[in-house]
Amino acid sequence: MDNTRMYADTALAVPSPAPLPTDQAAAPTRAARPSNRRRLLWHLGEMALAMVAGMLLLGPLCDTVGGALGLAAALARPDVAALVMATTMTVGMTVWMRYRAHRWRGVGEMAAAMYVPFLLLLVPYEVGLLDGDTLLLGGHLLMVPAMVLVAVRHRHETPAVVRRHPAVVALARRWPTGLALLMTVDMWVDPRVLSPWTMLVLPAGYLLIGVVRRTLRGPGVLATQLVGLAVWVTVTVVAVATGGRVAAWLVAVGWLAHALWDLVHHRRNGVVPRAYAEWCGVLDLTLAGGMILAILSVDA
Repeated sequence: MDNTRMYADTALAVPSPAPLPTDQAAAPTRAARPSNRRRLLWHLGEMALAMVAGMLLLGPLCDTVGGALGLAAALARPDVAALVMATTMTVGMTVWMRYRAHRWRGVGEMAAAMYVPFLLLLVPYEVGLLDGDTLLLGGHLLMVPAMVLVAVRHRHETPAVVRRHPAVVALARRWPTGLALLMTVDMWVDPRVLSPWTMLVLPAGYLLIGVVRRTLRGPGVLATQLVGLAVWVTVTVVAVATGGRVAAWLVAVGWLAHALWDLVHHRRNGVVPRAYAEWCGVLDLTLAGGMILAILSVDA
């Protein structure tokens, strides 16, 4: 009996856990909010890239097929061009959303976000209240808030079950390469030498991203980026001052050198995200190759 009472008294004497302070209890919620916000922004960024990829890949295909069928004049009309553009964007967005395991309902609503802005503006366009440029520009501007509303609406949706072929997974992991190749299709068809001033974009991109990501604080990181900026600025100034064939070679070599710069940063995984370094490297290499072909074709 005495032992029982002793154990009971001991148990009663053990203090109960103190409640968490209000700040500590709310900390996980506040920590989760930036994560959810980043995930939402990343999803919107993916959608934008998928739409661009759809336009770059399917737009020229539609023009080629339309020209072969005698529909070039019809495709040149602003109302038809707007709907074709919405279709190419929707195809690219749908493929990527399904790969990312989004459900068909969300895909359908995002597709509506592509079409509805143009459909709404077609009425004032047809009655003469809007011109073609306003139709295209207004449709794209209205598309942005529509996409954001759909993304926010489905931000807590559980992923769908999607079976992916290993080859599809391997290709999707190289999406920066695919995007860079799509963005340089015109250089394959019509090789040409870019303006020397375009080389200023190369080091500026790294510095801007480094400032935003705060990845320039390591030992020697900022100094290295500034040296790169000085080198490409010097090459640009010399190319502008020289002109002619020498300038063309300087521009081509400048873009080719930046592809090596991208490769080093990709392997080190520093300053910029690896996906950006991959995309930039393939883009630089492809553009440099096109410029070299253009120079050699002129020399021949």
